Amino acid sequence: MNASTETHYDLIVIGGGSGGLAAAFRAAEHGARVALCEPDALGGTCVNVGCVPKKAMWLAADVGMKLELARTLGFDLPAAELDWPTFVVHRQRYIHNIHESYRRRLDEAGIVVSASRVRLRDAQTVVCANGIAMRGERLLIATGGRPHRPDVPGAELGGVSDDVFHWTAPPPRVAIVGAGYIAVELAGVLQALGSRVEVFGRGDRLLAGFDAELAVQLAEDYRQAGVQLHFGYGLDAVERDADDEGLRLRDVAGGVSERFDALLFATGRRANTADLGLEAAGVALDDKGRIVVDAANETTIESVYAVGDVTTDPALTPVAIAAARRLMDRLYAGGTALLDRKDIPTAVFSHPPLASVGLTEEDARAQHGDAVRAYRAGFRPMLHALADSPQRSLFKLVCVGDERRVVGIHLLGEGADEILQGFAVALKRGITLDDLRDTVAIHPTSAEEVVLMR
Repeated sequence: MNASTETHYDLIVIGGGSGGLAAAFRAAEHGARVALCEPDALGGTCVNVGCVPKKAMWLAADVGMKLELARTLGFDLPAAELDWPTFVVHRQRYIHNIHESYRRRLDEAGIVVSASRVRLRDAQTVVCANGIAMRGERLLIATGGRPHRPDVPGAELGGVSDDVFHWTAPPPRVAIVGAGYIAVELAGVLQALGSRVEVFGRGDRLLAGFDAELAVQLAEDYRQAGVQLHFGYGLDAVERDADDEGLRLRDVAGGVSERFDALLFATGRRANTADLGLEAAGVALDDKGRIVVDAANETTIESVYAVGDVTTDPALTPVAIAAARRLMDRLYAGGTALLDRKDIPTAVFSHPPLASVGLTEEDARAQHGDAVRAYRAGFRPMLHALADSPQRSLFKLVCVGDERRVVGIHLLGEGADEILQGFAVALKRGITLDDLRDTVAIHPTSAEEVVLMR
């Protein structure tokens, strides 16, 4: 940890997750004197209990699924089962290396690190848990969010997404309450790594907010993989099984589920704004407890800024990083660029992955009415067709107007997460359907379906 007797800084960053670190590094590059306050592991949710360990588990699950396909195609392989403790060692080594990289860069940049929880005393002062005060010309709040449990009896018996990364073996039967992207990702990974998974969602489909047709196809892919899906489900209570340590779910109609060995809640996240002293500084929150920011990531107080999941911005790691860097460029280098919050690409690491940028067909029709045309390509990717696997892909373009400008690209299938990044650039540049059709396809690939769509 860095040490310094300096108690006055140009910038004090509260939170050492992706957004906070990005801000600290960029501000230091511009010559600012920076202090970073983080009482827990550097990297925040993304590095420690989110994007990074989740993707590691997704990759392990993907390898396991491909081994199954390999046996079908004629490879003489024994049945393979993941040794979780061995895998966890590799995963945590990878995360440890990220921590070490952060520490080295913080030292090199001269950023003072305080491993302490802090509260705002006023709009330019924070007080550490040991009573030491630090004053900054500007404060940046980047404290992220945390998983939320529903307010039902017995909720404490269930875990949340963070808890999965402490497991050393797959529970035989897992219930997941929720149907958003965290629930979908956990369901796919755990089913592929040996658990029998059931998903209980309040709505009528997976992934509300994503394109409905792709969500329906993903649900079918999950059913084919053995995941049981329950929609329109209202949870009333969680109960201990009468005979052992298992759990059962009771619904609002009084029905009781089968026994589960583990329960995970994927019912949303809440901003970490409690006990920060925001009221003392006059920082406004919305009705969900998030810090209200404008397009420039400014709060209602002139010297206080906020980025990431603690704000009303989209809760995505790259959004926090991009917003933080642009903010520091404006504050310390005369920059003028704001984060463009329109057409932000995102991926759900389901099996197969789902990637999306721009408007869904539903949203496009709400904005543009009859000027919307949608184009689709449903197919089995070559590997799954060779192995006669039932998994299917669905690619979709949403276009508007006589020029058929592409306003939405939605991909479900092998490699969708990698394919979309380049097409997201094209969408932001105003590409049309004819532009795509004028591009020669790379054959045989899944990606060619985007430029061959009729």
